[in-house]
Amino acid sequence: MTRAPIWLPLFDALADPRVAARLAAEAEEAGWDGCFVWDHIRWREPVRQAADPWITLAAIAAGTERLRLGPMVTPLPRRRPAKVARETATLDRLSGGRLTLGVGLGGDRFGGELSRFGEQVDDRLRGQMLDEALDILTAAWSGEPVRHRGAHYVVDDVVFLPRPVQRPGVPVWVAAMPGSVKPLRRAARHQGFFPVNLQHADELAEALTKMTVPDDVAVALPPGADPAAYVEAGATWLLTEFDAEALSLDHVRGVIGDGPPA
Repeated sequence: MTRAPIWLPLFDALADPRVAARLAAEAEEAGWDGCFVWDHIRWREPVRQAADPWITLAAIAAGTERLRLGPMVTPLPRRRPAKVARETATLDRLSGGRLTLGVGLGGDRFGGELSRFGEQVDDRLRGQMLDEALDILTAAWSGEPVRHRGAHYVVDDVVFLPRPVQRPGVPVWVAAMPGSVKPLRRAARHQGFFPVNLQHADELAEALTKMTVPDDVAVALPPGADPAAYVEAGATWLLTEFDAEALSLDHVRGVIGDGPPA
């Protein structure tokens, strides 16, 4: 079964969490399957405003009953994994077990989100941080004591309670370039794969031949795009994306009102 969520950049016209929550409620009423949001501190011009994804997701969770929701994707290496463990468990409970956690390395290209805040800019080291953080989250969601002493993080015999509603934990979708071997392997260890910068469906099909395919394969497409080739290639989630630098509330609301792609 292929599912269709909306995917909202929380910029400018959508930087008010009340607006995003209303759009999510409209999406639920129109038959969409989820509402995912971007996770960014800043973006390049002409974008001027940005909302916090976690507070926005809490508003979305409180205002909906059925939609799948989550950050797509959160750059986990620039977040503290212990704090993310608390945030994800709390949000999963608030939503009644509807959270999906999208994760990735993050990058500096579109807004200097790493270099302008003194974050790690080396891709290899951020890859190590991502793997460590995912190990900590998996352990934290178990409800058992977490004992982790790695190159980047320490958790010294801490129990994270309450646990998420979902068991054994929150589903994790890993963002990866289709031709990047290590990220593909990382995605295969978790519940979902979110290929970024896809140019055509053949890239998706080829990537899936190089990995143990997870339960969920998510693809982002613009409104009105024909998803048939991506579904045939293996996509199970079709995210309708919007241009972050030319956002119009009326356009987003119109796409939502038209309902999910057939």
